[in-house]
Amino acid sequence: MINQQLLDEIQDLNLSYLLLAQRMLADDRSMAMFRLKVDEEMADLLVSLSARQLGQLSRTNQLLCQLSLNDADQLQTLVQQRREHGLAQTHTSMLLSQAEITSAGQAGGMA
Repeated sequence: MINQQLLDEIQDLNLSYLLLAQRMLADDRSMAMFRLKVDEEMADLLVSLSARQLGQLSRTNQLLCQLSLNDADQLQTLVQQRREHGLAQTHTSMLLSQAEITSAGQAGGMA
């Protein structure tokens, strides 16, 4: 059974994630959709949620956010890269974008 402190932290993280997602979508919708890996319909729904709905949604024992990396090799590549700070961010963005394309291709192949 999950202990109460861990459950509280998951719920806090969920609420923070949902609030951040709403703020990102309000500031720059297309960039937020890319970074959050959501489509138009999900973006519309996230933006429309009230504070009460966000609170309800966040009170679960499951994380609502998902790690963008699909395998250990991608994580290993990111933590071992020896690039200048600006280039490291660009490289990370490229790897995460590639992970989304690879994931979408695998999901499409399953249908």
